Amino acid sequence: MDAESILAGLNPDQRAAVLHDHEKDYQLLILAGAGSGKTSVLTKRIQYRILCGVEPEKILALTFTAKAAAEMRERVQALFPNAGVRLCTFHSLALFMLKCKIPCRPNGAPGELREVFAYELLGFKKMPVPTEGAGKDFLQKLAKLNLKKMKISREDLFADGYKSSVNAKLEVLRGEVLESGQVVFEDLIYMAIRLLEKFEEARKYFQEQWHEILVDEYQDINPTQYRLVKNLLGDRKQLFVVGDDDQAIYGFRGADIGNINRFRDDFKQSTLIRLEWNYRSVPNVLHLANKIFTNKPVHLRKTLRAGNSKGSGGNPLYRENRKPEVWTSDNPVEEMVKVVSSIKELRLGYDLEWKNFAILVRYNRQRVYYEMALRDYGIPVFGDSIGEVGLESGESAEAVVENGVHVETVHASKGLQYAVVYYAGMAEGLTPGECTGTRAARKRQLEEERRLYYVGVTRAEAFLVLLYCKQRYWKGVLRNFKRSRFLPKDKPYSEYYMPLILFKLKVGLIVLGYMCFQMLRVPFGLLLHGKKGFDAWVDDRIQFFADFCMKMLRVDLTIENQAVLGKVDWSRPVFVVGNHSSFADIPIVFLSIQKTIGFVAKKSLGKIPFLNFWMHRIGCILVDRQKGGAAAGVRAAIAECGTAPRVFIFPEGTRSKNGQIGPFKSGAFRFAYENNGILLPLVITGSAAVWEARKDTKPLKVNVKILDPVDVAAMMKENPNLDPKHDLVHLVRERIVAAKEGA
Repeated sequence: MDAESILAGLNPDQRAAVLHDHEKDYQLLILAGAGSGKTSVLTKRIQYRILCGVEPEKILALTFTAKAAAEMRERVQALFPNAGVRLCTFHSLALFMLKCKIPCRPNGAPGELREVFAYELLGFKKMPVPTEGAGKDFLQKLAKLNLKKMKISREDLFADGYKSSVNAKLEVLRGEVLESGQVVFEDLIYMAIRLLEKFEEARKYFQEQWHEILVDEYQDINPTQYRLVKNLLGDRKQLFVVGDDDQAIYGFRGADIGNINRFRDDFKQSTLIRLEWNYRSVPNVLHLANKIFTNKPVHLRKTLRAGNSKGSGGNPLYRENRKPEVWTSDNPVEEMVKVVSSIKELRLGYDLEWKNFAILVRYNRQRVYYEMALRDYGIPVFGDSIGEVGLESGESAEAVVENGVHVETVHASKGLQYAVVYYAGMAEGLTPGECTGTRAARKRQLEEERRLYYVGVTRAEAFLVLLYCKQRYWKGVLRNFKRSRFLPKDKPYSEYYMPLILFKLKVGLIVLGYMCFQMLRVPFGLLLHGKKGFDAWVDDRIQFFADFCMKMLRVDLTIENQAVLGKVDWSRPVFVVGNHSSFADIPIVFLSIQKTIGFVAKKSLGKIPFLNFWMHRIGCILVDRQKGGAAAGVRAAIAECGTAPRVFIFPEGTRSKNGQIGPFKSGAFRFAYENNGILLPLVITGSAAVWEARKDTKPLKVNVKILDPVDVAAMMKENPNLDPKHDLVHLVRERIVAAKEGA
């Protein structure tokens, strides 16, 4: 067993997380997008640390369900059987701590240390045992103590922060718990915190017990769980947490999304890594998901990118990369006819099983309706008894019971995925759900509803349908529903005629006007986001501008093989090369690689008002092709970039009026060779007709195919005599020509 076997198959960001050095880079926060392989990163991190010599018993990994803990334990022990890593939930950890024997001097008495059960230090007369019914008569007891108006929850009986007069009365109830040992789960967390904060011997004992702490689903921890983790960590650096602020949907349970936002403040020297490669959904589902949080500060956003490999050799439905659809119905009957017809058609047409389909809803009472409706149409529902399912020829009842269409709430679907998802109830009052209380409370609830919508969208692997029904019975009343504010607002291209010269004039003026408008926003962008967030704001604006240009130019852009971008290590020098047919290729490249990087351009472009600022901001290299010396200028600019320049270059010879690719010049390839970099080839088809060779104003299709990256440094190791002018140019040109001819 070696490190490479553990790291095999990881993308560069996942690899960086697994290899993170706490001593050098302090605590680590991983913002893991939906479907980004966070569980794999966590388990491989544990395996890697064991391989590095850390005793398994010194590693503590916390998650929220016993099922998740068991799954992680199984993965870890696949490589290290019987490894004694403590993988558990917060509550089971707290209970374990209370049952431990701790060397101490009870009550600070002099003399030798002796072992005492931790729960005894806290005043328990009996070993604590979690009891479901422990709080049934709690309200009555509060009333007897004249505390009913305080609205104290049984779960917060041992919380601190109450007034001294309230505390004095609560001590009566606390004493009963200590006497009987009957606790609720949250008592365990509070008592574990008290153990660490009030007893120095206990704090030292447990901090010595676990040298490294890992936390899964960090966005779901509540303030007391956060406090427990901080007390266990002390002033050490070995904290490794994984979470997704975009999937924080348990505010009603006390989960505090602020824990993620505060991490960088509490641990000022900590490191942040984003996992943005999604291995679940097709690109068009992710494009919709990425538009959900445009209201978030740009430095906190994640951009999901498709790393899904199912489309390469799996079901053809994945290769189709269908765009999410919005279906509007006047009533529930019309809606169900559409859904049932679609399920049957897709099931037969793509050889899918019933279990590959899901209907997601916001509320449980919606779930009951859709389950009943499916049964009425003879479609099996997951979990039905044998007597309720519809059978087709060749199917056994036993098989269908566990192979039915899933109908579940979005909360219940978290962590699951389906080939086809019908997201029902896309109406105000259903999705988003009803928000009540003060203005601030309604705002918090609406943001959680937005995150819940994101969770639902990202359950879909290949095809997503959003269902909006105008009228239906809800809570016993026939109601009219407004279209959900979350539904995408993109409109299809409308057919209209306009003289080409006017079309170009219109587009030119609108694009120039947009650039002027963005220049006016620059001071506000700097003010709102500061120096740290300004680069992210610029990147966001340019990506938006590229998308805006495609819409104005009426371009339907298709990107193939975007998953291979996950193989690119962007911490190294990267040189993007491709064929060139139009000035529109520049925004097309931005959208294709989903990154804003500099490019080599004519010096004359820098004289265009407003464009100059943006080109310099993203690191463009302006050269005077007439005077020569372009290569020297590029080399100087690359050297100025630092350790990891990123630039795209259209090799001379790729641009031609007939679309044929001529001989390449070797500049880009020499730069990659000199910088031990990576070459990322891509092929653009159809862009010449976007502007220079445009014949009319009809919508156009442009295709970009991203080819496998070429690691020049690795090639140089294998072949010390590598010649960039012949070997690299020949290799990349052959691939580009073959891909273009096959398009």
